[in-house]
This record gives sequence, structure tokens and C-alpha cells, in this order.
Amino acid sequence: MDISDQIKQKLSERLKPVYLDLQNESHMHAGPATDSHFKLVLVSAEFEELSAVKRHQTVYKTLKEELAGSVHALAMHLYSVAEWKKEKTVPGSPTCAGKNK
Repeated sequence: MDISDQIKQKLSERLKPVYLDLQNESHMHAGPATDSHFKLVLVSAEFEELSAVKRHQTVYKTLKEELAGSVHALAMHLYSVAEWKKEKTVPGSPTCAGKNK
């Protein structure tokens, strides 16, 4: 199982998302790592009563092993179901400062 599948499986089991999109953005960054930079959009009823900080902490705890290993960066966009129904937009990812050096 590759790292993307591992991340999706853990998040699915823990947070029962209604929407989960994980994009490997490693190609947009400088350096040799191929599975190191990810963008996560996750919508879960588990987030209804949690602050943004608590949502991030929940994901960090769930992905503790991956974040201590090969995953260097994880951009997280975490929404409750109600927020997602209103929002449904995700900020774009910035260009890596070191990519074009």
C-alpha cells in the first residue's frame, strides 16, 4: 500500500468522511522526495463541534506515523458538513519557492 492509500485508509476509518480528497503535490516542490507533500480536503460530521485547531490536532494524531516519516508537508482544509455545503471551495496551493531555483 502506498502512502496516499495509507493516509486515506486511516482518515476514513477514524473520521468517516463524507468527502475526502488527497492530492500528492510533491511534483510541485523542490527536492528528490516523491511522496512528501500532500493537500487534504476532508469533510466530516466529526468536525461539527470542533475548532479549527482541534480538527488539525485530530488529523495530526491520526497520521502521527506518516508525519514522522516520509510526509514532509500536509496542507489541510477541514470542513464540517454544514461548512462544506456553504463553502465548497478550496484554496489553491502556493508555488514552492525552491522549485525553480
